[in-house]
Amino acid sequence: MPQENHVEAAAQEALKKHQAHQKRQLVLWFGALFLGAILGWLGIQALNDLFNFIATVFTRLFQFIAVPTIALAVITTLARLGAEKNTGKIFAHAVTYTLLTTVSAAAIGLVLYLWIAPGNLPADVVGAGAADVPMQKLGSLSYYDHFLSVIPNNLLQPFLAGNVLSVMIIAAAVGLALAFMPKTENRAALLKVLLGGQELLFTLIRALLWALPVGILAFSAQLSAQIEAGVIVGALGKYTTVVLGGNAIQFFLVLPLFLLARGLNPVHVFKKMAPALAVALFTKSSAGTLPVTLASAETRLKVNTSVSRFVLPICTTINMNGCAAFILVTSLFVMQNAGFELSLGTMITWLIVAVLAAVGNAGVPMGCYFLTLSLMSSVGAPLGLLGVILPIYTIIDMIETAENVWSDSCVCAMTDHDLADQLEDAKPAESLS
Repeated sequence: MPQENHVEAAAQEALKKHQAHQKRQLVLWFGALFLGAILGWLGIQALNDLFNFIATVFTRLFQFIAVPTIALAVITTLARLGAEKNTGKIFAHAVTYTLLTTVSAAAIGLVLYLWIAPGNLPADVVGAGAADVPMQKLGSLSYYDHFLSVIPNNLLQPFLAGNVLSVMIIAAAVGLALAFMPKTENRAALLKVLLGGQELLFTLIRALLWALPVGILAFSAQLSAQIEAGVIVGALGKYTTVVLGGNAIQFFLVLPLFLLARGLNPVHVFKKMAPALAVALFTKSSAGTLPVTLASAETRLKVNTSVSRFVLPICTTINMNGCAAFILVTSLFVMQNAGFELSLGTMITWLIVAVLAAVGNAGVPMGCYFLTLSLMSSVGAPLGLLGVILPIYTIIDMIETAENVWSDSCVCAMTDHDLADQLEDAKPAESLS
């Protein structure tokens, strides 16, 4: 009995140290956030140049590690679970929660649009905005081409181009092939190499997390300098209110209600996933944030790796709450200004289109903007208004990405909670802290 008490005391002490470390980490991150905002607001050119450089370095590092993390997470998880009944259950829960949260986000955007009723902009403003539309992107942005580009015809090209959906298709195919192929020595050797590569990636993620306060400082200063210089402006008051208001309702009300309905504490989940949300806010890429999302889910939220390494990579590509709301509201706003008749049936149709488009969108910066540009081009709507929206899209993109990652986190937490009893024999999470 004394020995058991000693073990329990040692466990409690280790837990307290871990919690104290996490609290210090959180304080450091938020301190970097506020300090960066102050330094960026000062408008010192040399400092701004330094922060821009640091922010670019961190963005490139996240991009560097994100795609192989997605691929190896899906491959190793499917290889381990592909032949087991739990895989189908995990996938079914993830897709169900994804569709429910994405539809709710789009529906909230529609309700706010009808309630606030943004008016039309002057024709000269829309005409002037046409000069800001990145037309060079338009030639390759038809919706047909968007889906066709997902089908890989080359093993390396999707990885080099960062085409997340194509990488997911390749990873899923390889993972399922490993799951069902004969249990030979060659298969075992290949799996060891893949698992070793995953361990290497998580070591790199630990290094990124250690240096993350420097990145947050730079991202915060960069944004603050942009606001101070007038780069981000709020010229489209009611439209911006609809988009950001819908994001806020989904983030602070709807997603927490989903968690509460499944018996989870939203505040607890939010605190544990805070590092991922901070990175998402500034990188504007849910795919680029995935390494931190995985680390937060496994080491802070204690999600089973069978769930996290399967659900989060999938959600990164299909669970786009903020994108669905933006596509719907922006499409309605553009068509309204172009004189299209917006009946209730038309709005419901576009709600469905927005959800499907968001599911097919890649989690990269400005992905929703260019997808909306493509949709509006396909229906013949004038694109000048998207040029007017462009200057404020930076702040919209930040908030949308944070909402997307928060929704990913909620789907992961709910799936883990629902299947906890059925996954009790799965491998425990390895430490990334």
